[in-house]
Amino acid sequence: MITDTLKFDAEEIAAGISEWASIESPSYDHDAVNRMVDLAEATMEAMGAEIERMAGQDGYGDILKATFAFDHAPETPGILVLGHIDTVHLVGTLADELPVRRDGDQLFGPGVLDMKGGMYLACHAVEKLLAARGRLNMPVTFLFIPDEEIGSPSTRLRIEEAARANKYVLVPEPGREKHFVSGRHGFLRYTLHAYGKPAHAGHAVGVGRSAISVMARLITEIENYSDIEREMTYRVGNIKGGTFVNVIPTECHAEVLCVAPDETAVSEIQARMAAISSPDPDVRVEVEAGPIRPLFQAHDGTMELLEIAQRVARGIGLEIGHGQFGGGSDGNFTGALGIPTLDGLGVVGTGVHTKHEHLLVSSLVPRARLFADLVAALSERNA
Repeated sequence: MITDTLKFDAEEIAAGISEWASIESPSYDHDAVNRMVDLAEATMEAMGAEIERMAGQDGYGDILKATFAFDHAPETPGILVLGHIDTVHLVGTLADELPVRRDGDQLFGPGVLDMKGGMYLACHAVEKLLAARGRLNMPVTFLFIPDEEIGSPSTRLRIEEAARANKYVLVPEPGREKHFVSGRHGFLRYTLHAYGKPAHAGHAVGVGRSAISVMARLITEIENYSDIEREMTYRVGNIKGGTFVNVIPTECHAEVLCVAPDETAVSEIQARMAAISSPDPDVRVEVEAGPIRPLFQAHDGTMELLEIAQRVARGIGLEIGHGQFGGGSDGNFTGALGIPTLDGLGVVGTGVHTKHEHLLVSSLVPRARLFADLVAALSERNA
């Protein structure tokens, strides 16, 4: 294996990830995300990549594309390393609930696991590989996405365009100790809108109709559609409504995230959400469909890529299986296109989307070696 001659240092990798995690980048904050894009751009420029920075759309951050073309023709298909640098953690999290800190083998911080850690690790692994080899037999392109945590609404077309131009897609989302991610459940997003009638809330009887009351009833109904055994879930995660406590609320809005493990579940979710109606004839309810992450199920190309990855893993002493899981990623888009895609190639840890998010420093060297060897193996197949 090529990494037998490479020197990976866990503390060096941890320091790099800590620097990336120290720049807060919640998806909805354009300026914050672009500060993170600035750092990623500087990192890739220092590695010698050709940089293309695309201005953000619809108020989101910029997309960064960094390519190592070597001497290959521009249209040569290669390896796409796909990941995001936005997080679910708001600005201020570092100073409050989740500072970057080390506790033994655990490195805490916003995005250290999902997925600044994985993208930094991939950059570091490729940097070491290129330092040892100088060039590869196919181009390697990194695509840094600014809005993945909210469904990639402004970047899906760019992701799919980049994927179609490449032969393989590697996604360094959080790794699982015993499994590669060879498929992802589908994700469907909706926003519910309820519109009531105003009145003074202090009146025992009146003409007012509460949008919040109707939304509360709908939330219970919707979440009860979940079938945990089938891994089909309906979750309401964000609610806004009302003005003053003494005013009957005339508006309420709720975001729903639905997860579908197969096509039957996708159809079922779409039918149920389309059929939602108000339990109060005096309160109007609208269902707005949002971004969809299509179902990514393992296909021949992905299974071939998986076989290579498992062989590489065994070469460094790792036995890693595979499976289809929830927790959507931009790999949903590329896998659904039929392009060989392998996900879950990032660092290992726990606490994704929580205030105890952390990676295991002991995972960094094995995972860096795995990523570098996989890129090297794919390059050798193209010789």
